[in-house]
Amino acid sequence: MGTSRLMITVPLLHLKFLDRICRLWRRNFKWAALALQLTIFFAASPGYAMEKLVVMISGGFSLAYHQVLPEFERSTGITVTTLSGASQGSGPKTIKSQLEHGAEVDVVILSKEGLEELMAAGRIANGSEAELASVPLGAAVRQGSAKPDIGSVDALTRTLLGARLVALPGSTSGIFMRDEVLPRLGIADKVSSKLFARGIESTGSVAAGEADLAIGPVSEIVHQPGIELVGALPDEVQLIQVFTAAMVKTAHNPEQARKLIGYLASDQTAAAVKNSGMQLLGKHGKP
Repeated sequence: MGTSRLMITVPLLHLKFLDRICRLWRRNFKWAALALQLTIFFAASPGYAMEKLVVMISGGFSLAYHQVLPEFERSTGITVTTLSGASQGSGPKTIKSQLEHGAEVDVVILSKEGLEELMAAGRIANGSEAELASVPLGAAVRQGSAKPDIGSVDALTRTLLGARLVALPGSTSGIFMRDEVLPRLGIADKVSSKLFARGIESTGSVAAGEADLAIGPVSEIVHQPGIELVGALPDEVQLIQVFTAAMVKTAHNPEQARKLIGYLASDQTAAAVKNSGMQLLGKHGKP
């Protein structure tokens, strides 16, 4: 008799326990379903939409930008999508070309020369530009290679003439070297040089052993794998580039754009700017 009662009692206890679990699950499921419905409702509301921003940046300020971007996103709640393009030059990889072909961008970050072209084309919101940092031109060789002498104009000339190939970015700095420096030195037709669409491609050619020397903004050389900075070019053939940020006239997120530009032009980016080989400017523009 005792055994029979035990056999009946155990299943009943299990059934009661399972029933209780099912009730709890149904109750929690209702709350979960309600929470999901509310989330979908509020997310679809314009005032609740997640803040976002689209940025297109060239190589010169890229290293500092990527160092400070996570803190900006964390502190503001703005999600940033970053696209890439050259400050100047020809071809589809330039910022200008991508904007002309319909790229939807809120903020552009590029050389001052490139920004002036965009302003002339009517693509920048008036008064939105801000100067961020400046950087000199430098030279780089493959990691582990002997560093040539570029300390004077004569020494740089000999180094350029002795290189199998000089790699140049097809943007502001490379155009300056091709159109001004090499002709001024009288070696435009004697130096073997190649313009690459992007600075990372020109430094990559040195890392791969295709070119002996790369010339470009110091900020596009430091911390790049496979290459080493030789030093800055002599003052007589130097180009100090100023990198700027500005809001595109057709920006979909103007408020967020102004926040980012203000942040990048603030003292909060000082350490990252210096770490990337750039110099802080004495006075920032006002977005």
